[in-house]
Amino acid sequence: MSLDEDFETSMIRAMSRTASEFPPHSADLVRRSVARGRRMRLFAAARTAVMAVAVVTTGGTLMATGALGSHGGDAPDQLPAGAPVRSTEQPPSRTPSPISGEEMVRTLKSLLPSGGTVSAASGMTSQVGPPVVWPGAKLAYSTAKGSSSIDIDLTRLDPGTPSDEQGQGGCLPVEVRPYDKCTTEKLPGGAVLNTTKSFTHPTSDTGQKHWYVVLTTPDGVQLSVEEFGGGSEKGSSSGADPLLSIAQLTSIVRSPAWNKAINALPAPDEAPSTPHSTKKRVPAARMTGVLTSHLPRSGTVSDLNAGDGMVQLVYDDGHGKNMVEADAQYDRTALLGGDMGCTHVPGRCEATTLRDGTRVKKVQEPSEKGGAAQVWVVDTLYPDGRRVVVREVNSYAESGPVTRPRPALSMAQLLSIALDKRFFTD
Repeated sequence: MSLDEDFETSMIRAMSRTASEFPPHSADLVRRSVARGRRMRLFAAARTAVMAVAVVTTGGTLMATGALGSHGGDAPDQLPAGAPVRSTEQPPSRTPSPISGEEMVRTLKSLLPSGGTVSAASGMTSQVGPPVVWPGAKLAYSTAKGSSSIDIDLTRLDPGTPSDEQGQGGCLPVEVRPYDKCTTEKLPGGAVLNTTKSFTHPTSDTGQKHWYVVLTTPDGVQLSVEEFGGGSEKGSSSGADPLLSIAQLTSIVRSPAWNKAINALPAPDEAPSTPHSTKKRVPAARMTGVLTSHLPRSGTVSDLNAGDGMVQLVYDDGHGKNMVEADAQYDRTALLGGDMGCTHVPGRCEATTLRDGTRVKKVQEPSEKGGAAQVWVVDTLYPDGRRVVVREVNSYAESGPVTRPRPALSMAQLLSIALDKRFFTD
């Protein structure tokens, strides 16, 4: 093994060990992070890949035409009849013609309200592959009221991959995005529209505002437009509203002007992709059933967010909302064998080993997200590598406002949940 390979292997193991100490975040959060990372890499490439990108910078007044007309209307119903964007798959025998980054920029500019100026525009030219490059455009739009950064990208979802593991559609759960204002609408014809008002730092309800709209067509094409108030992402902390409203962003993604770009997308693979992971997971329904069976019946449950191996919910006993989460995993001994103690654990920690060899770690600590929230955790590791982590926060989200003096469930109750063998019935 070379020195570089040895370093890479050591780094991967170290990162895996560190990450494994914490319960996994929701699949939706991971999916959104991956999608955003992909888009950022694409635009970084757009600034350096001469053959794949066209860079367009303009000044002066923009005379816009298209879905918003010459008045920069604010309502999606200003679109003409039949305007919602249409998605058509390419015949297998024909390779789609690419759409240039320059044309993507021109289309985006044509859909902006008149009276503004555009600068720092760049576009991504589509490429069927390999590798596949999705088309996109990014620019700064300014008026006398200020400026916004706006970008759009188009992708075709993989029909063989679960929808919650790809793309950018759907509303994220309140447990991880407490300040988002998100809506989901099923449109005539089967398309799904998601609109979100958030913040660049979504664990806070202050700072730069980040608004985005995602349209997913029935055959899996996804158009996403996002806007950052005050300038580029993280380029402002003023808290000013973005220049374009959610309705105007909706008009952009629903415009038929994108049909050419959609037709340039590669068709789905004939055979569905192999699932990303073959690891054994506890079914979502079982996760939900076991966790809720332990909650006192005098309270109420809301904001249920469940996936294989993970369930989050908000429990309210009448004295304030309380987030509760359970994670169940297999084959964790190699990664966690040395990390079930209290060394370097902030807050109050107790580590014990039960008679059957099950290792238990109990932690009470302040939220790592900042603020006054308290996080209580019981982490259990069975001798055969099965692991259950149960955690709660005295708020409806770890980064949300404190809603009660202390978490609703005692540490003994959390331990009872974590040791419930019904999580693993096989």
